This record gives sequence, structure tokens and C-alpha cells, in this order.
Amino acid sequence: MASSSLGRRLVACLLNVSEARRKDLVETVAKAALYNTEGVRREGTTVLNIFNDYDYNRSVITIVSSIDSIREAILCACEKACGLIDMQTHTGVHPCMGAVDLIPIYPLGEEVRAEDCTKEALAVAQGLTERVRGTSAFLFGWADLPLQRGLAHRRKEMGWFKKMPDLRAIRADVGPQPQKRFGLTGVGAGPYVMNCNVTIDTQDVSLGRSIAKAIRESTPGGLPGVQVLALPHRGAVEIACNVESVKGTPPDHLTAGEPWPSFSIGGESYCHAPASLITARVAELAGRQGVSMKGTALVGFTPRDCRGLAEYALSQGIAEFWKEQRRIRM
Repeated sequence: MASSSLGRRLVACLLNVSEARRKDLVETVAKAALYNTEGVRREGTTVLNIFNDYDYNRSVITIVSSIDSIREAILCACEKACGLIDMQTHTGVHPCMGAVDLIPIYPLGEEVRAEDCTKEALAVAQGLTERVRGTSAFLFGWADLPLQRGLAHRRKEMGWFKKMPDLRAIRADVGPQPQKRFGLTGVGAGPYVMNCNVTIDTQDVSLGRSIAKAIRESTPGGLPGVQVLALPHRGAVEIACNVESVKGTPPDHLTAGEPWPSFSIGGESYCHAPASLITARVAELAGRQGVSMKGTALVGFTPRDCRGLAEYALSQGIAEFWKEQRRIRM
């Protein structure tokens, strides 16, 4: 899809909320990003996708708007989510700490700077704790000033990966000590992060963890930008990958297959590992253990697809694009 002036100021927020089993509730949260309390549509904002996972009891809502409008869309969705989701009754196999678990802001357009996304992320964190009393947040990525620590690093510090995080031991960056109803929300900004989940045909989570460790960025020989969990999922094991965009060009030894998708932010080049490479690596490692693949799913879109679809949705005036995308072929 060709670029347009419409896309030059766009940003995306892949809002993660801790509910998927009540799909009507999740759609209510998505619509709060699109319409004010009188039902009037916010111009220039669209929800491209809603990804629900029953086992994880987690949904990802892809909100796209201009950098000038994204704050209000996010905050209204968060207010609605916090009013409807109670972490004291939440169950699911995916780690989580907050009713609104994650608010990442990603630049899509050439005219959006890292500083712009940082400003909005900080304003969202502050705005959330002011509008919904009792909520609290930690910061990551560009918004975690001055250290700019990554999401995985901050989550580990906060105890996000533990089965039963101790909220009493956590000191939030914004807001009060986390409360049981709302939990703790991660708010940040950075280059686009794609989610790629590869399912292998086994119930052996320990095998899945060994594969996750092998492809994780922090492991020698791992894939740049790839953060991984292995989780039980629908009678199998899912290798759930956050695929972070990395600065510069990919290593030469990893470019033999599909090219790494690339883009620029403020004149800096970024790229990310393609889903085909992640799938091939998981298939290879699983195959060595006699385990076959079941499939690969993208949660949302690649950065390029996200912008292209947002430009189309906004040019056509489609707010609830998640209802339309299956019948539209780009």
C-alpha cells in the first residue's frame, strides 16, 4: 500500500488487557477508545484488531491514531477496562499484573519522533493514575528516563514473571503502591514490537522452555530482538515471542531467507526478525526432539501492515476496523 500524508503522524498502541473470555467486555473497552461518552466518534482514530486468547485470558487491542490524539483514546479505553476488570478474580496461564497490563506506544509515521512518543507515554501513565484512583504504573523503553530499560528487564524487576507477584514489595514509578483490584500497568514507548506465537505439538512445557531459551536474544546464537515465553496452550505448547525492532541492519548470517522488514524513526534505521525465520528456527529445534509444528499466529500486524491498514481505515472512515478486516483484501 502506498504511503500517504495521512500516515505521517500516526502512532499505534497495542493495548493489553487482562480479559478475553468476555469478548463483549473487551469490545466495550475498544469502543471507549473510539467514541466519547455521548457516542460521538473521535475523528482520526481506529481500532484495527482485537486479539483474544481464552487460555491466556488476555486481549490485545490495536489502537491507531495521530500522535496528537492517541492519549485521550488510550486513557478512555483504560478507564473503561479498569471499571470492568478486577484482578482479584482473574485467572489465566499468561503472566500478568494489571487489569490494563501493558500500554506500549509505537511510532508509525515519519513525522513522529521518539521524544513525541515518550511525552505521550509519560502523560498516559500520569493520566491513568489521576483518572482511576488506585492505579499505578511502571515505565519502560524510551519512557523510562534516563535509563530507558527494556520491557523484559522492567517486568523482571517488578516480579511480572512470577505466578504470584507480591504487590506489597513493588514500588511503582507513577501512582501509589499497586492495589489488588487494578494491579500494576506497564507504560512505555519504543520502536514497534511484533508478537509472533509458534505452537508445537507437545504438552511438554520443559521442552518448550528449552526452545524458548535457544532462540531468545540473550542466548548466544539467539535471534536479535526476540523475547520469548513457553506456555501451555490449548493442549499444546506455545512459543510466545515479542519481536522487538532493533537498530541498524540484521546480522549477515540471518539474512539468507526472507528479508528483514525495515523502517526508520527520526532518520535511524530499524528492522525486525521476520516471522518465517522464527517459525523455521522453532521447527528445527522441535524437530530434533521428534516434535512437529502446529502453526504460527501473528498478534496484530507487522509495522508496515499496521500503518498501511490504518491509512486505509482512516481514509475510509472505518473506526471499528476489526469487524471489517476479514472481508477486506489489501
